[in-house]
Amino acid sequence: MKNRKVIGAASAAALALGLMGTAVAPAAATGPETSYLVLAPQGKSTKAAAARVAAAGGTVVAAYNQIGVLVAKSTNTAFSAAVAGAGVESVASTAGLGTTLMDDEASDVVDSTTVEATGDPTAEPLWGQQWDMAQIDVAEAHAVTTGDPSVVVGVLDSGISPTHPDLASQIAFDQSASCIGGVVDTSVAAWSPTTSDHGTHVAGTIAGAINGVGIAGVAPGVKVASVKVVNDDGFIFPEAAICAYLWAADHDMPITNNSYFIDPWEFNCVNDERQRPVWQAVQRALRYSSAQGTLTVASAGNSNVDLQHKFIDSTSPNDGSSPIEDRTINGACRDLPAEAPGVVTVSAVGPTEQKSYYSSYGQGVVDVTAPGGDTRFRTNGAVSTLTDGILSTTYNTATQTNGWGYKQGTSMAGPHAAGVAALALSAHPGLTTGQLASFLERTATPLACPDGVFEPRPGWPATCTGGQRNGFYGAGNVNALNVVQ
Repeated sequence: MKNRKVIGAASAAALALGLMGTAVAPAAATGPETSYLVLAPQGKSTKAAAARVAAAGGTVVAAYNQIGVLVAKSTNTAFSAAVAGAGVESVASTAGLGTTLMDDEASDVVDSTTVEATGDPTAEPLWGQQWDMAQIDVAEAHAVTTGDPSVVVGVLDSGISPTHPDLASQIAFDQSASCIGGVVDTSVAAWSPTTSDHGTHVAGTIAGAINGVGIAGVAPGVKVASVKVVNDDGFIFPEAAICAYLWAADHDMPITNNSYFIDPWEFNCVNDERQRPVWQAVQRALRYSSAQGTLTVASAGNSNVDLQHKFIDSTSPNDGSSPIEDRTINGACRDLPAEAPGVVTVSAVGPTEQKSYYSSYGQGVVDVTAPGGDTRFRTNGAVSTLTDGILSTTYNTATQTNGWGYKQGTSMAGPHAAGVAALALSAHPGLTTGQLASFLERTATPLACPDGVFEPRPGWPATCTGGQRNGFYGAGNVNALNVVQ
Protein backbone atom coordinates (compact mmCIF):
# COMPACT_ATOMS: atom_id res chain seq x y z
CA MET A 1 0.00 0.00 0.00
CA LYS A 2 2.84 2.36 0.84
CA ASN A 3 4.38 1.91 -2.62
CA ARG A 4 1.05 2.61 -4.31
CA LYS A 5 0.73 5.83 -2.33
CA VAL A 6 4.18 6.96 -3.39
CA ILE A 7 3.51 6.15 -7.02
CA GLY A 8 0.15 7.89 -6.82
CA ALA A 9 1.74 11.00 -5.34
CA ALA A 10 4.38 11.02 -8.05
CA SER A 11 1.68 10.76 -10.72
CA ALA A 12 -0.24 13.65 -9.19
CA ALA A 13 2.92 15.76 -9.14
CA ALA A 14 3.58 14.95 -12.78
CA LEU A 15 0.02 15.96 -13.66
CA ALA A 16 0.45 19.27 -11.82
CA LEU A 17 3.66 19.93 -13.71
CA GLY A 18 1.87 19.11 -16.94
CA LEU A 19 -0.83 21.67 -16.20
CA MET A 20 1.94 24.24 -15.73
CA GLY A 21 3.23 23.48 -19.23
CA THR A 22 5.84 20.73 -18.55
CA ALA A 23 5.47 17.57 -20.65
CA VAL A 24 4.19 14.47 -18.82
CA ALA A 25 6.58 11.48 -18.96
CA PRO A 26 5.19 8.79 -21.27
CA ALA A 27 3.97 5.52 -19.78
CA ALA A 28 6.45 2.65 -19.80
CA ALA A 29 6.33 0.56 -22.95
CA THR A 30 5.11 -2.98 -22.42
CA GLY A 31 6.20 -6.22 -24.02
CA PRO A 32 6.24 -9.95 -23.27
CA GLU A 33 6.63 -10.90 -19.61
CA THR A 34 10.34 -11.43 -19.03
CA SER A 35 12.32 -12.94 -16.17
CA TYR A 36 15.16 -11.04 -14.51
CA LEU A 37 17.84 -11.68 -11.93
CA VAL A 38 18.15 -8.67 -9.63
CA LEU A 39 21.17 -8.64 -7.33
CA ALA A 40 21.41 -6.61 -4.14
CA PRO A 41 24.93 -5.58 -3.08
CA GLN A 42 26.84 -8.54 -1.62
CA GLY A 43 25.87 -9.09 2.01
CA LYS A 44 23.05 -6.53 1.94
CA SER A 45 19.31 -6.96 2.38
CA THR A 46 17.10 -7.38 -0.69
CA LYS A 47 14.45 -5.04 0.76
CA ALA A 48 15.57 -1.99 -1.21
CA ALA A 49 15.98 -4.07 -4.38
CA ALA A 50 12.45 -5.46 -3.98
CA ALA A 51 11.10 -1.93 -3.65
CA ARG A 52 12.86 -0.88 -6.83
CA VAL A 53 11.44 -3.94 -8.63
CA ALA A 54 7.92 -2.89 -7.65
CA ALA A 55 8.54 0.73 -8.61
CA ALA A 56 9.82 -0.38 -12.02
CA GLY A 57 6.64 -2.31 -12.72
CA GLY A 58 7.96 -5.73 -11.80
CA THR A 59 6.92 -8.55 -9.51
CA VAL A 60 9.25 -10.54 -7.27
CA VAL A 61 8.45 -14.23 -7.84
CA ALA A 62 11.26 -15.62 -5.67
CA ALA A 63 13.51 -13.99 -3.08
CA TYR A 64 16.78 -15.73 -2.26
CA ASN A 65 17.71 -13.56 0.65
CA GLN A 66 20.50 -15.96 1.62
CA ILE A 67 22.53 -14.68 -1.32
CA GLY A 68 20.87 -11.33 -2.05
CA VAL A 69 19.24 -12.41 -5.32
CA LEU A 70 15.69 -11.78 -6.49
CA VAL A 71 13.92 -13.44 -9.40
CA ALA A 72 11.52 -10.92 -10.91
CA LYS A 73 9.12 -10.74 -13.83
CA SER A 74 8.04 -7.65 -15.73
CA THR A 75 6.43 -6.56 -18.97
CA ASN A 76 8.22 -3.19 -18.80
CA THR A 77 10.61 -3.14 -21.74
CA ALA A 78 12.80 -0.64 -19.86
CA PHE A 79 12.81 -2.66 -16.63
CA SER A 80 16.59 -3.14 -16.44
CA ALA A 81 17.23 0.60 -16.59
CA ALA A 82 14.30 1.46 -14.35
CA VAL A 83 15.29 -0.93 -11.55
CA ALA A 84 18.91 0.26 -11.39
CA GLY A 85 19.88 2.41 -8.45
CA ALA A 86 20.53 2.30 -4.72
CA GLY A 87 20.02 -1.22 -3.37
CA VAL A 88 20.61 -2.90 -6.74
CA GLU A 89 24.10 -4.02 -7.70
CA SER A 90 23.22 -5.50 -11.09
CA VAL A 91 20.30 -6.80 -13.11
CA ALA A 92 19.98 -9.06 -16.15
CA SER A 93 17.17 -10.44 -18.22
CA THR A 94 17.40 -14.21 -18.51
CA ALA A 95 15.49 -14.24 -21.80
CA GLY A 96 17.54 -16.17 -24.32
CA LEU A 97 19.81 -17.55 -21.61
CA GLY A 98 18.28 -21.02 -21.52
CA THR A 99 20.57 -23.88 -22.45
CA THR A 100 19.72 -27.44 -23.45
CA LEU A 101 21.07 -30.45 -21.63
CA MET A 102 24.42 -31.74 -22.83
CA ASP A 103 24.00 -34.01 -25.85
CA ASP A 104 24.06 -37.69 -24.96
CA GLU A 105 23.86 -40.56 -27.43
CA ALA A 106 20.95 -42.83 -26.49
CA SER A 107 19.75 -46.28 -27.52
CA ASP A 108 16.54 -48.26 -27.54
CA VAL A 109 15.24 -49.68 -24.29
CA VAL A 110 16.90 -52.83 -22.92
CA ASP A 111 14.67 -55.55 -21.46
CA SER A 112 15.19 -56.82 -17.93
CA THR A 113 14.05 -60.06 -16.36
CA THR A 114 13.16 -60.28 -12.68
CA VAL A 115 15.19 -62.46 -10.34
CA GLU A 116 15.31 -63.00 -6.61
CA ALA A 117 17.02 -60.12 -4.88
CA THR A 118 20.17 -61.30 -3.11
CA GLY A 119 21.79 -58.04 -2.06
CA ASP A 120 24.65 -58.80 -4.44
CA PRO A 121 24.93 -56.24 -7.24
CA THR A 122 26.47 -58.82 -9.56
CA ALA A 123 23.24 -60.84 -9.35
CA GLU A 124 21.12 -58.03 -10.80
CA PRO A 125 19.76 -59.08 -14.23
CA LEU A 126 21.62 -56.42 -16.24
CA TRP A 127 24.84 -56.30 -14.21
CA GLY A 128 26.74 -58.14 -16.97
CA GLN A 129 26.22 -55.09 -19.21
CA GLN A 130 27.44 -52.60 -16.60
CA TRP A 131 31.12 -52.53 -17.50
CA ASP A 132 31.29 -49.12 -15.86
CA MET A 133 30.60 -50.53 -12.39
CA ALA A 134 33.29 -53.18 -12.75
CA GLN A 135 35.75 -50.52 -13.90
CA ILE A 136 35.49 -48.57 -10.63
CA ASP A 137 35.21 -51.60 -8.28
CA VAL A 138 31.60 -51.09 -7.23
CA ALA A 139 30.88 -54.72 -6.31
CA GLU A 140 33.93 -54.85 -4.06
CA ALA A 141 32.89 -51.59 -2.39
CA HIS A 142 29.42 -52.97 -1.70
CA ALA A 143 30.98 -55.70 0.42
CA VAL A 144 31.87 -52.84 2.79
CA THR A 145 28.84 -50.55 2.34
CA THR A 146 26.17 -49.77 -0.22
CA GLY A 147 25.74 -46.33 1.32
CA ASP A 148 23.86 -44.70 4.18
CA PRO A 149 20.19 -43.75 3.56
CA SER A 150 20.76 -40.48 5.43
CA VAL A 151 22.99 -39.37 2.54
CA VAL A 152 20.85 -37.71 -0.13
CA VAL A 153 22.27 -36.81 -3.54
CA GLY A 154 20.45 -34.02 -5.33
CA VAL A 155 19.95 -34.73 -9.03
CA LEU A 156 19.66 -31.27 -10.61
CA ASP A 157 18.24 -32.37 -13.93
CA SER A 158 15.05 -33.11 -15.89
CA GLY A 159 13.25 -35.01 -13.13
CA ILE A 160 13.24 -38.60 -11.88
CA SER A 161 10.48 -41.11 -12.63
CA PRO A 162 8.82 -41.78 -9.26
CA THR A 163 7.38 -45.09 -10.51
CA HIS A 164 10.54 -46.68 -11.89
CA PRO A 165 11.05 -50.12 -10.27
CA ASP A 166 14.76 -49.42 -9.78
CA LEU A 167 14.18 -45.94 -8.31
CA ALA A 168 10.82 -45.75 -6.51
CA SER A 169 12.38 -46.90 -3.24
CA GLN A 170 15.43 -44.68 -3.72
CA ILE A 171 13.83 -41.24 -3.98
CA ALA A 172 13.72 -38.79 -1.09
CA PHE A 173 10.21 -37.57 -1.86
CA ASP A 174 10.21 -34.98 0.92
CA GLN A 175 13.39 -33.37 -0.43
CA SER A 176 12.39 -33.32 -4.10
CA ALA A 177 11.13 -30.20 -5.86
CA SER A 178 10.86 -28.37 -9.16
CA CYS A 179 12.81 -25.12 -9.54
CA ILE A 180 11.44 -24.20 -12.97
CA GLY A 181 11.18 -20.42 -13.26
CA GLY A 182 13.25 -20.04 -10.11
CA VAL A 183 10.20 -20.92 -8.00
CA VAL A 184 9.98 -23.99 -5.76
CA ASP A 185 7.13 -26.47 -6.32
CA THR A 186 7.24 -29.65 -4.23
CA SER A 187 4.39 -31.53 -5.92
CA VAL A 188 5.37 -34.90 -7.39
CA ALA A 189 3.97 -33.91 -10.77
CA ALA A 190 6.19 -30.81 -10.82
CA TRP A 191 9.49 -32.68 -10.26
CA SER A 192 8.67 -35.72 -12.39
CA PRO A 193 10.03 -35.96 -15.96
CA THR A 194 7.84 -34.53 -18.72
CA THR A 195 9.97 -34.29 -21.86
CA SER A 196 13.32 -35.91 -20.99
CA ASP A 197 14.51 -39.01 -19.13
CA HIS A 198 18.02 -37.62 -18.66
CA GLY A 199 17.56 -37.18 -14.90
CA THR A 200 16.10 -40.67 -14.55
CA HIS A 201 19.19 -42.13 -16.23
CA VAL A 202 21.52 -40.12 -14.00
CA ALA A 203 19.63 -41.18 -10.85
CA GLY A 204 19.94 -44.87 -11.73
CA THR A 205 23.70 -44.62 -12.02
CA ILE A 206 23.90 -43.03 -8.59
CA ALA A 207 21.47 -45.18 -6.62
CA GLY A 208 19.69 -47.84 -8.72
CA ALA A 209 18.31 -50.40 -6.25
CA ILE A 210 19.61 -53.93 -5.72
CA ASN A 211 16.18 -55.50 -5.93
CA GLY A 212 16.32 -58.30 -8.49
CA VAL A 213 15.34 -56.15 -11.46
CA GLY A 214 17.39 -54.08 -13.90
CA ILE A 215 20.68 -52.50 -12.88
CA ALA A 216 22.60 -51.65 -9.72
CA GLY A 217 23.74 -48.12 -8.90
CA VAL A 218 27.07 -47.02 -7.46
CA ALA A 219 25.51 -46.31 -4.06
CA PRO A 220 22.14 -48.11 -3.82
CA GLY A 221 21.98 -47.56 -0.06
CA VAL A 222 21.74 -43.76 -0.38
CA LYS A 223 18.80 -41.69 -1.57
CA VAL A 224 18.40 -39.33 -4.51
CA ALA A 225 16.27 -36.20 -4.62
CA SER A 226 14.79 -34.94 -7.87
CA VAL A 227 15.51 -31.20 -8.19
CA LYS A 228 14.07 -30.32 -11.58
CA VAL A 229 15.76 -27.52 -13.51
CA VAL A 230 14.81 -28.45 -17.10
CA ASN A 231 11.57 -26.96 -18.42
CA ASP A 232 9.17 -28.62 -20.86
CA ASP A 233 10.97 -27.07 -23.82
CA GLY A 234 14.19 -28.73 -22.67
CA PHE A 235 15.93 -25.59 -21.41
CA ILE A 236 17.75 -24.78 -18.18
CA PHE A 237 17.59 -21.11 -17.21
CA PRO A 238 19.92 -19.48 -14.67
CA GLU A 239 17.13 -18.77 -12.20
CA ALA A 240 16.26 -22.49 -12.08
CA ALA A 241 19.86 -23.50 -11.39
CA ILE A 242 20.24 -20.87 -8.65
CA CYS A 243 16.99 -21.99 -7.04
CA ALA A 244 18.19 -25.60 -7.17
CA TYR A 245 21.56 -24.89 -5.55
CA LEU A 246 19.85 -23.18 -2.63
CA TRP A 247 17.08 -25.78 -2.31
CA ALA A 248 19.65 -28.59 -2.13
CA ALA A 249 21.82 -26.71 0.35
CA ASP A 250 18.90 -25.84 2.61
CA HIS A 251 17.45 -29.36 2.50
CA ASP A 252 20.40 -31.39 3.74
CA MET A 253 21.85 -32.66 0.48
CA PRO A 254 25.61 -33.13 0.94
CA ILE A 255 26.15 -33.79 -2.78
CA THR A 256 24.54 -32.58 -5.99
CA ASN A 257 25.05 -33.80 -9.54
CA ASN A 258 24.97 -31.23 -12.35
CA SER A 259 25.10 -32.44 -15.96
CA TYR A 260 24.59 -29.15 -17.81
CA PHE A 261 26.07 -25.73 -18.43
CA ILE A 262 24.34 -22.43 -17.72
CA ASP A 263 23.58 -19.95 -20.52
CA PRO A 264 23.28 -21.03 -24.19
CA TRP A 265 26.85 -19.83 -24.63
CA GLU A 266 28.97 -22.69 -23.34
CA PHE A 267 31.28 -20.15 -21.71
CA ASN A 268 29.89 -17.41 -19.50
CA CYS A 269 32.07 -14.31 -19.78
CA VAL A 270 32.31 -12.18 -16.66
CA ASN A 271 33.51 -9.25 -18.78
CA ASP A 272 30.28 -9.36 -20.82
CA GLU A 273 27.76 -6.85 -19.43
CA ARG A 274 24.81 -9.14 -20.16
CA GLN A 275 26.37 -12.27 -18.66
CA ARG A 276 28.12 -10.73 -15.63
CA PRO A 277 25.06 -10.67 -13.33
CA VAL A 278 24.42 -14.34 -14.14
CA TRP A 279 28.01 -15.19 -13.23
CA GLN A 280 27.72 -13.21 -10.00
CA ALA A 281 24.43 -14.82 -8.98
CA VAL A 282 25.63 -18.35 -9.74
CA GLN A 283 28.85 -17.73 -7.82
CA ARG A 284 26.90 -16.52 -4.82
CA ALA A 285 24.64 -19.58 -4.94
CA LEU A 286 27.54 -22.00 -5.22
CA ARG A 287 29.46 -20.33 -2.39
CA TYR A 288 26.38 -20.50 -0.18
CA SER A 289 25.84 -24.14 -1.11
CA SER A 290 29.41 -25.05 -0.21
CA ALA A 291 29.19 -23.16 3.09
CA GLN A 292 26.06 -25.14 3.94
CA GLY A 293 27.95 -28.40 3.36
CA THR A 294 26.94 -29.33 -0.19
CA LEU A 295 29.54 -30.59 -2.67
CA THR A 296 28.74 -29.72 -6.29
CA VAL A 297 29.76 -32.35 -8.86
CA ALA A 298 29.63 -31.10 -12.47
CA SER A 299 30.27 -32.59 -15.89
CA ALA A 300 33.12 -31.13 -17.93
CA GLY A 301 31.13 -31.01 -21.18
CA ASN A 302 30.94 -32.91 -24.45
CA SER A 303 32.69 -30.52 -26.84
CA ASN A 304 36.22 -32.00 -26.71
CA VAL A 305 37.38 -28.52 -25.63
CA ASP A 306 40.60 -27.78 -23.73
CA LEU A 307 39.09 -25.78 -20.88
CA GLN A 308 42.54 -24.57 -19.84
CA HIS A 309 43.21 -22.94 -23.22
CA LYS A 310 39.98 -21.46 -24.51
CA PHE A 311 40.29 -19.31 -27.60
CA ILE A 312 37.32 -20.04 -29.86
CA ASP A 313 33.87 -21.24 -28.84
CA SER A 314 32.43 -22.98 -31.90
CA THR A 315 29.43 -24.69 -30.29
CA SER A 316 27.25 -21.84 -29.05
CA PRO A 317 24.58 -20.72 -28.66
CA ASN A 318 22.86 -24.07 -28.22
CA ASP A 319 19.32 -22.82 -27.61
CA GLY A 320 18.35 -22.43 -31.26
CA SER A 321 17.87 -18.67 -30.86
CA SER A 322 20.46 -17.89 -33.51
CA PRO A 323 22.98 -19.73 -35.69
CA ILE A 324 26.03 -21.25 -34.01
CA GLU A 325 28.96 -18.93 -34.47
CA ASP A 326 32.68 -18.78 -33.73
CA ARG A 327 33.26 -16.52 -30.73
CA THR A 328 36.69 -15.46 -29.48
CA ILE A 329 36.91 -16.02 -25.74
CA ASN A 330 39.54 -15.63 -23.02
CA GLY A 331 40.24 -16.44 -19.38
CA ALA A 332 37.30 -14.31 -18.28
CA CYS A 333 34.95 -16.85 -19.92
CA ARG A 334 34.11 -19.97 -17.95
CA ASP A 335 31.96 -23.06 -18.28
CA LEU A 336 29.41 -22.81 -15.44
CA PRO A 337 29.14 -24.60 -13.11
CA ALA A 338 32.09 -26.81 -14.12
CA GLU A 339 34.71 -24.05 -13.82
CA ALA A 340 33.37 -22.37 -10.71
CA PRO A 341 35.60 -22.56 -7.60
CA GLY A 342 34.90 -25.46 -5.26
CA VAL A 343 33.14 -27.58 -7.88
CA VAL A 344 34.37 -31.14 -8.61
CA THR A 345 34.65 -31.26 -12.41
CA VAL A 346 34.45 -34.66 -14.09
CA SER A 347 35.65 -35.77 -17.52
CA ALA A 348 34.62 -39.05 -19.16
CA VAL A 349 36.35 -42.30 -20.10
CA GLY A 350 35.20 -45.31 -22.07
CA PRO A 351 35.56 -49.07 -21.42
CA THR A 352 39.37 -48.97 -21.89
CA GLU A 353 39.83 -46.02 -19.47
CA GLN A 354 40.88 -43.75 -22.31
CA LYS A 355 39.36 -40.29 -22.60
CA SER A 356 36.02 -40.46 -24.38
CA TYR A 357 36.33 -38.79 -27.80
CA TYR A 358 33.77 -36.10 -26.91
CA SER A 359 34.90 -35.28 -23.36
CA SER A 360 36.17 -31.78 -22.66
CA TYR A 361 39.34 -31.62 -20.61
CA GLY A 362 41.91 -29.22 -19.20
CA GLN A 363 44.88 -29.15 -16.86
CA GLY A 364 43.83 -27.55 -13.59
CA VAL A 365 40.14 -27.72 -14.53
CA VAL A 366 39.29 -31.44 -14.53
CA ASP A 367 39.52 -32.86 -11.02
CA VAL A 368 38.70 -36.53 -11.68
CA THR A 369 37.38 -38.72 -14.45
CA ALA A 370 34.71 -41.43 -14.44
CA PRO A 371 32.98 -43.82 -16.85
CA GLY A 372 30.87 -41.87 -19.33
CA GLY A 373 30.96 -44.26 -22.28
CA ASP A 374 32.60 -44.14 -25.69
CA THR A 375 30.58 -45.75 -28.45
CA ARG A 376 33.05 -44.88 -31.22
CA PHE A 377 36.49 -46.05 -30.08
CA ARG A 378 36.17 -49.65 -31.36
CA THR A 379 35.57 -48.58 -34.95
CA ASN A 380 37.73 -45.44 -35.05
CA GLY A 381 34.58 -43.40 -35.22
CA ALA A 382 32.97 -45.22 -38.13
CA VAL A 383 29.87 -46.63 -36.39
CA SER A 384 28.45 -46.58 -32.91
CA THR A 385 28.64 -49.55 -30.53
CA LEU A 386 25.88 -48.64 -28.13
CA THR A 387 26.82 -51.22 -25.50
CA ASP A 388 29.98 -49.17 -24.87
CA GLY A 389 27.71 -46.48 -23.46
CA ILE A 390 26.37 -46.42 -19.90
CA LEU A 391 23.38 -48.63 -19.10
CA SER A 392 20.95 -47.15 -16.60
CA THR A 393 17.30 -46.42 -15.91
CA THR A 394 15.12 -44.73 -18.53
CA TYR A 395 11.62 -43.32 -18.87
CA ASN A 396 9.69 -42.90 -22.10
CA THR A 397 7.89 -39.59 -21.62
CA ALA A 398 5.60 -40.23 -24.61
CA THR A 399 4.31 -43.61 -23.45
CA GLN A 400 5.05 -43.03 -19.74
CA THR A 401 6.84 -46.36 -19.46
CA ASN A 402 9.92 -47.16 -17.42
CA GLY A 403 12.87 -49.13 -18.73
CA TRP A 404 16.63 -49.34 -19.11
CA GLY A 405 18.89 -48.10 -21.85
CA TYR A 406 22.27 -46.69 -22.85
CA LYS A 407 23.44 -43.09 -22.94
CA GLN A 408 26.90 -41.59 -23.17
CA GLY A 409 28.39 -38.28 -22.19
CA THR A 410 30.14 -36.49 -19.36
CA SER A 411 26.54 -36.32 -18.09
CA MET A 412 26.96 -40.02 -17.36
CA ALA A 413 30.45 -39.62 -15.85
CA GLY A 414 29.30 -37.05 -13.29
CA PRO A 415 26.84 -39.36 -11.50
CA HIS A 416 29.50 -42.05 -11.14
CA ALA A 417 31.64 -39.51 -9.29
CA ALA A 418 28.64 -38.32 -7.26
CA GLY A 419 27.81 -41.90 -6.33
CA VAL A 420 31.38 -42.59 -5.24
CA ALA A 421 31.31 -39.38 -3.19
CA ALA A 422 28.11 -40.64 -1.53
CA LEU A 423 29.83 -43.93 -0.63
CA ALA A 424 32.80 -42.00 0.75
CA LEU A 425 30.56 -39.87 2.94
CA SER A 426 28.68 -42.96 4.10
CA ALA A 427 31.90 -44.69 5.13
CA HIS A 428 33.49 -41.54 6.57
CA PRO A 429 30.70 -39.32 7.94
CA GLY A 430 31.63 -35.82 8.95
CA LEU A 431 33.81 -34.99 5.96
CA THR A 432 33.50 -31.34 4.96
CA THR A 433 32.92 -30.46 1.31
CA GLY A 434 36.60 -29.63 0.88
CA GLN A 435 37.71 -32.84 2.56
CA LEU A 436 35.29 -34.90 0.48
CA ALA A 437 36.53 -33.36 -2.76
CA SER A 438 40.14 -33.96 -1.75
CA PHE A 439 39.36 -37.54 -0.70
CA LEU A 440 37.81 -38.29 -4.11
CA GLU A 441 41.02 -37.13 -5.77
CA ARG A 442 43.43 -38.90 -3.37
CA THR A 443 41.64 -42.22 -3.79
CA ALA A 444 41.29 -42.03 -7.59
CA THR A 445 43.24 -44.39 -9.84
CA PRO A 446 45.85 -42.30 -11.71
CA LEU A 447 45.73 -42.51 -15.50
CA ALA A 448 48.64 -41.41 -17.66
CA CYS A 449 48.40 -39.09 -20.65
CA PRO A 450 48.45 -40.86 -24.04
CA ASP A 451 51.42 -40.00 -26.22
CA GLY A 452 51.05 -37.32 -28.88
CA VAL A 453 47.74 -36.20 -30.32
CA PHE A 454 44.84 -38.34 -29.12
CA GLU A 455 42.23 -38.80 -31.87
CA PRO A 456 40.14 -41.97 -31.39
CA ARG A 457 37.50 -40.47 -33.65
CA PRO A 458 38.68 -38.58 -36.74
CA GLY A 459 38.07 -34.87 -36.45
CA TRP A 460 38.14 -34.90 -32.64
CA PRO A 461 41.86 -34.37 -31.81
CA ALA A 462 43.04 -33.57 -28.28
CA THR A 463 46.40 -33.23 -26.55
CA CYS A 464 46.91 -34.15 -22.92
CA THR A 465 49.26 -32.16 -20.67
CA GLY A 466 50.55 -32.89 -17.19
CA GLY A 467 52.00 -35.84 -15.32
CA GLN A 468 50.27 -38.06 -12.76
CA ARG A 469 47.64 -35.34 -12.49
CA ASN A 470 46.78 -34.22 -15.99
CA GLY A 471 44.32 -32.47 -18.24
CA PHE A 472 42.49 -35.55 -19.49
CA TYR A 473 41.88 -37.34 -16.20
CA GLY A 474 42.69 -34.95 -13.36
CA ALA A 475 43.76 -37.03 -10.37
CA GLY A 476 42.44 -40.19 -12.06
CA ASN A 477 39.42 -42.46 -12.34
CA VAL A 478 37.17 -42.43 -9.27
CA ASN A 479 37.24 -45.69 -7.31
CA ALA A 480 34.39 -46.94 -5.13
CA LEU A 481 36.43 -49.48 -3.18
CA ASN A 482 39.19 -47.05 -2.28
CA VAL A 483 36.79 -44.51 -0.75
CA VAL A 484 35.10 -46.96 1.62
CA GLN A 485 38.27 -48.38 3.15
